[in-house]
Amino acid sequence: MPQIKAATCTAFGAPLEIETLTLRAPGPGEVAVSLDACAICHSDISYADGIWGGDLPLVLGHEAAGRITAMGAGVTGFKTGDQVVVTLIKSCGRCSNCTAGKPTICEGGADVPTKLTRADGTAVTAAMNCGAFAEAVVVDQSQIVALPDSMPPEAVALLACGVITGVGAVVNAGKLRAGEDVVVIGAGGVGLNAIQGARIAGARRIVAVDMSEEKLAIAKEFGATHGVLATEKAPWRAAMKALGGRGADIVAVTVGAVPAYNDAPRYLGWGGRMIMVGMPASGAMAEYEPVVPAFMGQHFVGSKMGDVVIQRDIPWLADLYEQGRLQLDELISNRFPLEQINEAIADTKTGSAKRNVILFKS
Repeated sequence: MPQIKAATCTAFGAPLEIETLTLRAPGPGEVAVSLDACAICHSDISYADGIWGGDLPLVLGHEAAGRITAMGAGVTGFKTGDQVVVTLIKSCGRCSNCTAGKPTICEGGADVPTKLTRADGTAVTAAMNCGAFAEAVVVDQSQIVALPDSMPPEAVALLACGVITGVGAVVNAGKLRAGEDVVVIGAGGVGLNAIQGARIAGARRIVAVDMSEEKLAIAKEFGATHGVLATEKAPWRAAMKALGGRGADIVAVTVGAVPAYNDAPRYLGWGGRMIMVGMPASGAMAEYEPVVPAFMGQHFVGSKMGDVVIQRDIPWLADLYEQGRLQLDELISNRFPLEQINEAIADTKTGSAKRNVILFKS
């Protein structure tokens, strides 16, 4: 079994530690992938900070790209050497949600034998079905999609989470119709992709809301027509002014901050949909006045991973990228080797980076 370098979380809130682990061979229905790139998602940082708990030690990382090096029994539709995007979306294909076309909320996941171990035999958790802050992974075949060699691995990696979550939030969960107005709260990695999704789907006006003037300027580069500072008094009034005096048809909350969830309904118009994307810490509570959505016919919709079907949506987004209609290269702020992953995480925490990417091969 191969020895790989990985960044291991040994204590919540502490720096990750680079160590050598043993990665087992792929079992039935699994593939081994040698990774070229893995982007850093804020969910990885939240997980490493301990806001959702979990068993330690563990290897985070779930937004990856690489090439298949081995396949277990029963794997079909792939071959050794394929470039693939590696996602956290493991689906059984048999439960009621999978058969209804909702694999992001699969209920049929069985326990998976330990994938990673230390030299002393200690099991190391591959978090979120991936463990991609490592030179290689073993994942279920349902988690990967083969993509063209013409796409650089950094771009492929971005399609694993932030892009599909943002685009899918407005297109799949929000069911955006051409001509509707959209407010996106949070202009980080997921928010920028919600803006791109709204642009691609034909939104009339797209208002970005963020705490930073710099991020609002970037949001306009990705398709926002207006920007509103969240630090303003009653920023929803400025957003409604930008929308011609009416509330939004869709408000996508892409940050895991309770104040954002408290304010989000104020941006909605009659019959509007609030798409709940950002994930606050477990136990955090938001408040709203229920008579308003009841009277105005509004909807609060949870969206996990953009409600995507990766075998359908990722090839579509890859085509848009190759046509120049989806910005991926522009999302990358910096590139780091695995040995500098803690620097990459610290830079991501400043809020200035769109997406930082770990590269495993120079």
